[in-house]
Amino acid sequence: MKLVFYSLVLNHHQACVADEFYKLLGEDYAFVETAKCIDNKGSTEDYSKRPYLVRSWKSKKAYEKAMSLALNAEVCVFSGYEALTFEKERLKKGLLSFDMGERMLKRGWLNLISPKIIKMVMAYHLGGWSKKPLYKLCCSAFAASDQYKLKTFEGKCYKWGYFTEVKEFKNDMFKLKSSNDSICIMWCARFLNWKHPELAVKLARKLKDKGYKFHIKMAGGGDLIQKVKNLINNLDVGNCVSLIGNMPNEEILALMQRSHIFIFTSDQNEGWGAVANEAMSNGCVLVASDAIGSTPYLIKEGVTGFSFSSCDVDSMTEKVKWLIEHPSKMQEMQRNAFQQMKDIWNPKHAAKSLLHLIAELQNGPVSSIKEGPCSKA
Repeated sequence: MKLVFYSLVLNHHQACVADEFYKLLGEDYAFVETAKCIDNKGSTEDYSKRPYLVRSWKSKKAYEKAMSLALNAEVCVFSGYEALTFEKERLKKGLLSFDMGERMLKRGWLNLISPKIIKMVMAYHLGGWSKKPLYKLCCSAFAASDQYKLKTFEGKCYKWGYFTEVKEFKNDMFKLKSSNDSICIMWCARFLNWKHPELAVKLARKLKDKGYKFHIKMAGGGDLIQKVKNLINNLDVGNCVSLIGNMPNEEILALMQRSHIFIFTSDQNEGWGAVANEAMSNGCVLVASDAIGSTPYLIKEGVTGFSFSSCDVDSMTEKVKWLIEHPSKMQEMQRNAFQQMKDIWNPKHAAKSLLHLIAELQNGPVSSIKEGPCSKA
């Protein structure tokens, strides 16, 4: 079976699962980049030499190869506006396909002023795609509800996401965490308004007022760095909050392995948030905003992590306080989080699940997958 993914760029958000597809399918797998993209979402690795990569933007010959794959492969997965040209041509032939993406209505109906979104929705309705073997892979727990509001993909949405590497650990990282007397809390993101770094600083003030022994490390850079520094000084939490700047991903992961709790404070503009995968895969209890796309998929409340009301520091503080006050339960949740990523939300399992779903859809629109990637959204 020839399986082809069409997406803007091959980066660290998609390379791990792409590698797994290549292991399973060999030359029957291809990943088509649909545009030359400068923003690689912080990725530093060069993926240009992957044997399955087709850069349709690079030459006329590469574009023609990408179009031929769209018209002839058994299954194609299309992501984003730049893939729409290939998707339209394939759907004219009514071939089994998936549309993959995050939520469309991050800002509600205001998003419909976007010409790209309008064109994508119109292509679905004017092309009669509802009657064709086209399904949605939802890279956000809110994607399905947005599609239903737009009268698209009704009853044809499946869970998907971004899948980062989950390593086997030779040393017991959980003993490393438990040996630390102070609670290590981590925050990692770009310092932007919708990432809400100020919530981490306000959390520190509330925990300090209660006399807890903790330290928050904030990794990343961005426009709000100075504003956050000023807030740290104003709230007098410089002794329990450290700004550690941008770090190589290997060092970020090592820091996660030494941390107890990872706080994820973004609002609804965070489509998925792969840092959630990384934190849980490295044994952190994830305390995440309930507006983040990955939160409802990854967090089993009180089992693998906690969600809190978006932008509400009091809601977040209550969850963090509970964890600090229940150290044995926190340790159990750390192990549960790691095990869930190891068993379910990882690249290998995701790749096998999609191939299983494809095989089932080829025989009828019913999936036997009940949990994780490719279960019904």
